[in-house]
Amino acid sequence: MNAEENPGSGPSGDAPAGEKFWFNTKTRQVERGRQSAWDNRMGPYDTEEEARHALDAAAERSAEWDADDWNT
Repeated sequence: MNAEENPGSGPSGDAPAGEKFWFNTKTRQVERGRQSAWDNRMGPYDTEEEARHALDAAAERSAEWDADDWNT
């Protein structure tokens, strides 16, 4: 993977994500650090467990926003 596919992790001077975890929406796998293209990542998350439940958390927030009177 090159720096274009993985911005922020190459020799551009940006620090890698380090010990953060990401959820890859394409492979549906948890990754440590920025391994995939930005358009396939959700995160960062502090723990692998948080990343594993990224879609659940997003669905819960969406449901809360849908139920909010301001949005109706």
